[in-house]
Amino acid sequence: MKQQRVKKEEVDQKRKKMPSKKDPKLVRAGVSGYNKPKRTPNHPKKSHVVVAKKGDKTKLIRFGQQGVTGAGKNPKSAKDKARKKSYYARHNAQDSKPDKLSARYWSHKVKW
Repeated sequence: MKQQRVKKEEVDQKRKKMPSKKDPKLVRAGVSGYNKPKRTPNHPKKSHVVVAKKGDKTKLIRFGQQGVTGAGKNPKSAKDKARKKSYYARHNAQDSKPDKLSARYWSHKVKW
C-alpha cells in the first residue's frame, strides 16, 4: 500500500514538472484557449478570430466584417431589427445547427 502511494506521488511530481505546450494555432491566433473568440482590430478584413475545436479537430476561423457591428441579441430600433432579419436571410439561418467549425456559427453567436 505504501509503495503505491510513493509511486503515485512520483507520477504527480513528474506531471507538475512537465511544461504543457500550447497548440501552435492558439499561439498564432493569440487566443487564450479553444472556442474563445477574440477581436482583431488590426486585421485588414476580419473582425474576430477563434480556434474552434470539435472532438479532436481544430480549425482557425476568422469571421465578421471589420468595422461593422451586429444588431445584437435584442435589437431595439426598427432599423436594427431589419438589419438582423436581412443578415439571417442572407446567411441561411433556417439551418438550426450550423457546424461549430464554420464561420457562420461563430458570427451568429458573437456578432448577432
